[in-house]
Amino acid sequence: QSWSRGMSYCLHSESHLDTGPIYVRENGKLHVVNRGAGGVQNVTPKARPFSLFSRTFSVELCMNREDDRARRQRTDHFIFTYTKEGNLRYSAKSLFSLVLGYISDNVDHIDSLIGFPEQIAEKLFSAAEARQKFAEPVTGLRALQKFTEAYGSLVLCSLCLRNRYLVISEKLEEIKSFRELTCLDLSCCKLGDEHELLEHLTKEALSSVKRLLLKDNSLSDAGLRRMTAPVRVLKKGLDNLLVLDLSCNPKITDVGIGYLLSFKKLNCLDISGTGLKDVDAVVKRLQMQIGLVHSKVPLKEFDHSNCKTEGWAEQTVLQWEQAVLEAMKPQDNLRSRVTALHFYGKTHRIEEVVKCTLVEPETKASGNLQFYKENVENCHLPLKKEVAGSHELKNNKKRALAEQERERTSKQKHLCLTVEDWDLLNTY
Repeated sequence: QSWSRGMSYCLHSESHLDTGPIYVRENGKLHVVNRGAGGVQNVTPKARPFSLFSRTFSVELCMNREDDRARRQRTDHFIFTYTKEGNLRYSAKSLFSLVLGYISDNVDHIDSLIGFPEQIAEKLFSAAEARQKFAEPVTGLRALQKFTEAYGSLVLCSLCLRNRYLVISEKLEEIKSFRELTCLDLSCCKLGDEHELLEHLTKEALSSVKRLLLKDNSLSDAGLRRMTAPVRVLKKGLDNLLVLDLSCNPKITDVGIGYLLSFKKLNCLDISGTGLKDVDAVVKRLQMQIGLVHSKVPLKEFDHSNCKTEGWAEQTVLQWEQAVLEAMKPQDNLRSRVTALHFYGKTHRIEEVVKCTLVEPETKASGNLQFYKENVENCHLPLKKEVAGSHELKNNKKRALAEQERERTSKQKHLCLTVEDWDLLNTY
């Protein structure tokens, strides 16, 4: 046979190339040539089968190419625990948990939450907060607005931003989205008269504020005039204000205190450290027109111990603050430069957070100018019984004088508005 002679020639050739197994088909059967035996065997080919894939290919390698999000969604359906024997056990999550996680991942696509049960909404807010959805630049604001529009004070009823002016500058729109706040602390933020947040205080969304702390904010008479204009004319804005702190604002004078007389519900007022010229006249004016009595001792309402952030978004505000602090940390590539400056004797300017001092020089000069309204249940005052008793004896006489002053001011009510006031009101 011609094919056997050809095969024997190939087997006995001096070529050292390994061509692998050689197969020959004859009469419908496949034969393999055995080089060791020097002949042909009619056997089924088992050694070194032909493969279409390389040795490094595996199915596991293809699975590892999936993105992390798809892998996390696949494992999030189960809860993994360990038994006492150390064996791994997993159980499927509830349908509610799966749906809650899915909605929280896409919380910015919610159209509205008005009418949605608040018990489930709180869990949804916590789930989105754990994923830091409200810390995202654009989608976080849109998601937060959906909650504040539907639940108001439940999201946040008290907000303390004392000495956090960087958080205000970075998250101003998010802060403006909060509604129905009852307590707002903006102390030591150096906002000034023209800040957008102070203008927002006059809006209807913050008409529920009862406690407002604006200590050390570089305010002047112009800022107070703008802040009290809706109350003085339209009976809107901060009409429900009970506690107001304007201490350590030396640009506020006697003229600015006159704008505060429109706060008829005011129970406690702190104007220590302001630029008053005639302190005695201001004290008498506050006592006669709105019934505020000068306190001889510091009031608990202004010690800033009761002001804190409360509501669903408490952790969200902390996340904002942590993000700002992380952004302020010096980078690693700048540390070597700072070290070099110190080595060559050059001073390096480091921006630090300006902390508000509790006692200002202006406060020491003008003394304690805190006022309170007598016979108020909600105003907890550290007053001595002797002082309180002496005020009660003079209470009737003060009421009579106050009524006469109200009648006199009511006749001149149409003369209280200036051209600047009307121009300001036209902007609302």
